[in-house]
Amino acid sequence: MTEHIRNFCIIAHIDHGKSTLADRLIQKARIVDERNFQNQILDNMDIERERGITIKTQVVTIPYTAADGRAYELNLVDTPGHVDFSYEVSRAISSCEGALLLVDATQGVQAQTLSNMYLALEHNLEMVPVINKIDMQAADIEGTKKQIEKDLGLDADDALLVSARHGTGIDELFEAIVQRIPPPKGSADAPLSALIFDCHYDTYRGVIVHLRVFDGKIKKGMKISFMSNNSVYEVETVGIFKLGLVESAQLAAGNVGYVIAGIKTVSDVKVGDTVTSSDNPCKEALPGFREIKPVVFSSIYPVDSNDYEELRTSMEKLKLNDASIIYEKDSSVALGFGFRCGFLGLLHLEVIQERLEREFNQSVIFTAPSVRYKVRMRGGEEIMVDNPMEYPDEGRIESAEEPYIRAAIITPTEFLGNMMTLCLEKRGVQSNMTYLDEKRVELIYDMPLSEVLFDFYDRLKSTSRGYASFDYDVSGYKATELAKLDILLNGKSVDALSQLVFKGNAYDRARKVCERLREEIPRQQFKIPIQGAIGSTIIARETINALRKDVLAKCYGGDITRKRKLIEKQKEGKKRMKMIGDVELPQSAFLAVLKTKDD
Repeated sequence: MTEHIRNFCIIAHIDHGKSTLADRLIQKARIVDERNFQNQILDNMDIERERGITIKTQVVTIPYTAADGRAYELNLVDTPGHVDFSYEVSRAISSCEGALLLVDATQGVQAQTLSNMYLALEHNLEMVPVINKIDMQAADIEGTKKQIEKDLGLDADDALLVSARHGTGIDELFEAIVQRIPPPKGSADAPLSALIFDCHYDTYRGVIVHLRVFDGKIKKGMKISFMSNNSVYEVETVGIFKLGLVESAQLAAGNVGYVIAGIKTVSDVKVGDTVTSSDNPCKEALPGFREIKPVVFSSIYPVDSNDYEELRTSMEKLKLNDASIIYEKDSSVALGFGFRCGFLGLLHLEVIQERLEREFNQSVIFTAPSVRYKVRMRGGEEIMVDNPMEYPDEGRIESAEEPYIRAAIITPTEFLGNMMTLCLEKRGVQSNMTYLDEKRVELIYDMPLSEVLFDFYDRLKSTSRGYASFDYDVSGYKATELAKLDILLNGKSVDALSQLVFKGNAYDRARKVCERLREEIPRQQFKIPIQGAIGSTIIARETINALRKDVLAKCYGGDITRKRKLIEKQKEGKKRMKMIGDVELPQSAFLAVLKTKDD
C-alpha cells in the first residue's frame, strides 16, 4: 500500500533556509541523536559546509506518526538553490509528488523561487507554500504573503509560518505534508518500473544506484535490467536512506531508496534510465530528464602528465555522481593530454575542480572558461567552436554568433541604478522593467552569456548588498565581433592560455592576463616578454626583468674598456640563453588567469 508514503522536496532560492528546515525535520523525527547531530546534516561534502550551499540532492526517509495515530514514511529530497544546479532540482522533482516552496520572510519571492516553482508545476507537483525566518527582526510576513499571491499565484492563506532556526511551526508543517501532499500512485503487483535519479561509487561495493520505484517491487536475489543498454545484474542489497544506507527487505511502488547489484562497469549506469525486471519487464521506459546543455567549457589537464589515466578514472566516477558534466578527450602542446569539459556555470566548474582535488586526490589545471560560439565560414559551412585551439583563421570566417541569455533580476528599488549600470557594462539590453510592488522591481535583460561567466554574480550581490536575485535562460544566438586572443611567452604562443573574446574587450582582457602572469612567473637569467596578440598584432605587453649577476664585482678600479668587455660578454650570453631557454609555467600562473575578480 502506498497510502502511508509521502514523497516531497524542498525548493527555494539560494540561502532561504532549505538545509536548516531539513535539519529541524530530521531532529523532530529523532533519526539522529543530539550527540551525533550537526548543522547541514544532509550536506555530506566538505565544500558544501564551507560555502554554506547545497550542491548535491540528498534523500532521507523520515518516520512520522500523525495526529490521528497513523504511521507515515516521509521521503524528503533536499535540493540546491543556486542557478547552476537547477538540473539537480529537476531530478529531485521528478521523484516526488509534492514540494515545500520555501520563501524567506526577510527577502520575499526571488528569481530562483519563481524558476523552481515553474519547474515543479511542469511535473504537476502539489505546492505547499512555507514562509521561513519569521523570528527575524526584518521579517515582513504580510508583505511576503502578498508576494506569494501576486508573484506565485498561490493562496497565501495556505502558507505555513515557520522558523527553521528555532523549530517554530514544524509540527504544523509535518501535518500539512501528510494531509496536503498526495500519496504516490502505482501498483506493487505491476511489472517493475523504477527511475534512476542519482548514483554514487563505493570502492568496495561498486555503483550504488539511487532510484524511485513507480511500479512493482525490487528485492534481494532478483535480476534487474537497465533499459538503455539491456545490461542485467543480480540485486545484492536494497534499502532506504536514513543519513546512511539502511538495508530493508524490499522496495515497493512509491518507495525511494538504493540498490547495490555489484555494478563495477561505471558506464552501464545512466541517470534518468529505467530499471525493470529482466524476467518480467515493463512495456516502456519512464520519461527520463531533459538533455542537459552545458553553457561553460574548459579543459582539464593533470599537473603531471603521467596521471592522465588516473584522471580519466576519476572523471568517470565523478560523472556517475554528477550527470550534468560532459567531457571528451583533448590535448595541448603545453599541458599534454586532458579532457574538454562542459559545465552548467562557473560555480559548477569551481565545485568540480575542488571535488577532483579533495575526493580523488587529483592535481589538475583548468584552462580559461569559454562559451560555445557559432562560426559561419566563407564557404557557407557553419561550425560550433568552444575551444580556442579549434578557432579557424580570420580570413576564412564570414561571421560569428555568441549565445545570449534572458536574465531576470529582482532587486529592491534603491539598487535599481546600480543594477542598470552593471548590466549596461556587461553589454546588456533592457527588454522589460516591472514594478512588482512599491519596494521591488524586476528587470529583464538580453545579454551575452560570456559576460556573465566571470564576475557578474559576485558584483550583482555586492552592489545590492545581497538583496538582488538573478536567474537566466539561454535564449539563442546573436551576431558578435569575435577574436582569438593568444598569449605569447618569450615569443612562443602558449595554447592553453588562448581565449575567445569580444573584440571590444580584447585589450582589457589581454592586459589583465599579462599583468597576472608577470606576477606569477619566476624571474630567469634573461628578460621574458609576455604579450597578448590578436593574429599578428600585439595589443598588450609586460616584461619580466632578468636576474643579473654582477660581473664587475671582481674589477677593482682599472680601465673602463675591461668593464665594458665583461658587460658585452654577459649581454651576448643572455641573448643566447633567451634563444634556447624555455620558460616553465607554474600551475599558479594558469590559476591566476582564471581569477574572476580584479585584484
